[in-house]
This record gives sequence, C-alpha cells and structure tokens, in this order.
Amino acid sequence: MLKDIYTKRRLGAWALLLAAAGAVAFFMCFSASLVSDLSAQERQRMELWADATRRLAADTGDSGSDVDFMLSVIEANTNIPVLLADDDDNILFHRNFDLPATAESATASINDANAEFLHTKLKKMQRKGNVIDISIDGATAQHLYYDDSTLLRRLSYYPYVQTLVMIAFVATVYFAVTATKKAEQNKVWVGLSKETAHQLGTPISSLMAWTQMLSATGTDSIIVEEMDRDINRLAAIASRFSKVGSRPGLEPERPDALISRCTAYMRTRIADSVSVNSRLNSGTAQCALCAPLMEWVMENLIKNAVDAMDGVGSIDIASCCDSRIVAIEVSDTGKGLPRKLYKTIFRPGYTTKSRGWGLGLTLAKRIVEEYHHGKIFVKTSEPGKGTTFRIELPALPENCVM
Repeated sequence: MLKDIYTKRRLGAWALLLAAAGAVAFFMCFSASLVSDLSAQERQRMELWADATRRLAADTGDSGSDVDFMLSVIEANTNIPVLLADDDDNILFHRNFDLPATAESATASINDANAEFLHTKLKKMQRKGNVIDISIDGATAQHLYYDDSTLLRRLSYYPYVQTLVMIAFVATVYFAVTATKKAEQNKVWVGLSKETAHQLGTPISSLMAWTQMLSATGTDSIIVEEMDRDINRLAAIASRFSKVGSRPGLEPERPDALISRCTAYMRTRIADSVSVNSRLNSGTAQCALCAPLMEWVMENLIKNAVDAMDGVGSIDIASCCDSRIVAIEVSDTGKGLPRKLYKTIFRPGYTTKSRGWGLGLTLAKRIVEEYHHGKIFVKTSEPGKGTTFRIELPALPENCVM
C-alpha cells in the first residue's frame, strides 16, 4: 500500500540523515585525531627548540662543536610562530611572524609598531597556554611561547569546510530531484485531468439528449428533473477536471457565500447522524477564486470529515478575516491524526481508507496553493478526538470587515 510506502520513505529519510550525520562525525573525529597528532609533534619540536636555546644560553665555550647543531635546530623552524620572553615579558627573540612594518633600515616608528604587534601576540599566546619554561640557571628563566603552524590551523578548519560542502551538495541534489519530481507530477495531473474531462464530455452530452427524449415522451417530470440535476452535477465535475488541467481564471468571490453553497449541498447528501454547523464571520470579504475548484476543496474536506467519523459526529465550519487573509477552518470529531502524518496526508496516493485513492487532499493542496496562492494544512489533530483543517486565502484589498 502507498501508506506503507510513505512510512518506509520517512524511515528511509531518517536513516539517510543518520548515516550522513555518522559520516560527518567520523570525518570530524578523524580530522581531530590528525590535528591532535600534529599538535603533539609541534610540541615536541618546540621542546627540542627550547632545549637548544637553553644550551646556547648556558654555553661556556667548551661545547663549541655543538653550537652549529643547536643553531641549525633553531633555524629549522620555518613555520611555527615563536616568542622568547623573560619573566618581565621582555621579548628576547621572535620568529615566523608577519610583522606589520618592515624596512631596509629600521626606524623608531617601525620598531615601535613591530614591538606593539609582538607584545599583543605575546598576550594572546599567554592566554592560549602554549608555553615551555626554560631554566637557564638557578636565577634566570626564559619562556618560549608558540602558536599553531599554518598547516595545523588549516587542518583544524578542514572538517567544518567539508561539512559545509557536503550540506551544500546534498541540498543541491535534493532540490534538483524535488523540482524534477514536481514537474513530472504536474504533467501527470494536467494530462490526467484533461483526459478525464474529455472522456466525461461524450456520455454527459448523450445523457442530456436522452433526458430531452424522456421529457418529450411524457416521462414523469420529477424523474427527469432529478436526472437533469445529476447530469448537471456530472458536467460540473467534468468542468472541474478541465480547470485542474489548466490555469483557471480567478474572479472576486465572497468565501462565506461559497461555503454556504457547499454546506447546503452537502447537508442533503450526508446522514442525519452527522450535524454540519457553520460560523461564518468573514462578512463581505472577497478573495480571487475559481468557485468550482474551491467548492471541490470544501466538499472534499467535508466528505473526509464524514468518513473520519464513520458517519456519526459533528462538523464545524468557521471563517474569519483580517486585513490580509480569509481563514476557513473545517473541524470534525473523528479519528484524528498523529502529528507525524500532518504533511504526509497531502502526498499523492496516501490514504487511511481501505478503498481510497489518496488524491483528494493532494488535489485540494494543489488548488489552494498553486492556483489561489493560499495555504492548506492540518491546524490541530489528536487521535480519538478529531481534526481541524485550515485554509488561508489572500484577501482582496479593502474588502475585509472584522
């Protein structure tokens, strides 16, 4: 059943979302592991750099053979920003910083600008906590502050960039598939509606001719009138299908008047055990409507309400208006719906009825939203207590009264 298909599709969507979240989490953990390993390696390099600095500072001249090696260790650092400072935060040495001011021959202003820049960096590095203390002798200590290398910073940003790229790719694919699917559905609706209207046209014309013949042969006029009424109803249905298959013309119409016509028609076609109550408060407000199609929407909602109540209960239809919209609500005392089905019931083929096609609410949504630029949705519903559908239609200017 299509109901099961939509349930499986919803579960599949959640499974896909969880799989994508798991993939993102894996890549972020993997990248975090790489960042941690690289950070540990840089810490080891800085400890070696600090040891070489300590040895050079404490060198008495007896270890001259090691000076070149220790200098090569210090010079080998070409990508990790470092600052060497004493206990009074006097900067003794710096390396791998892009200074804001450089010149062939240093001037006082350039030196001041660079000194201010380096002291600002020193404060940031002290807050970050990447420091190695160097004991020169019992009374002298220096502090080596270092920052992340350019490679380490780029690698730390990588999982976030990758996540954004994945989201953008998935969103692009989703919207492309959705747009293609919607276009195909529109073609199916148009073709099906036009073909239905065309197929109904011939037997309706034939039936009209037969009723004229029956009237001419003296058949009871009441029977002929009832047949004419049903034939006219079939003609109206065919007209609705033809309008669904093409862009219908919209004309100013009072929603309250339309609702009154629909409720009057439906009251004579449902059991006495179902009461239909109206509270129409939109007054003289008008909307741009295709009356036959909106009547179809209202009739469909009322029929669904009757089915949801198993033929026993009450239906309340209310309308109201503000300066922008006319709202119509259809409430029943039927079986109700769980929240997870609020949107699913508008999808083609989904139905809770054993013999339903699942097209009524789909057509209603198309008529309200695509043709009338309004909204239709489940406002409230609770299993065992009933459902309220709400339709919102754009009101024509200066026609609403509160």
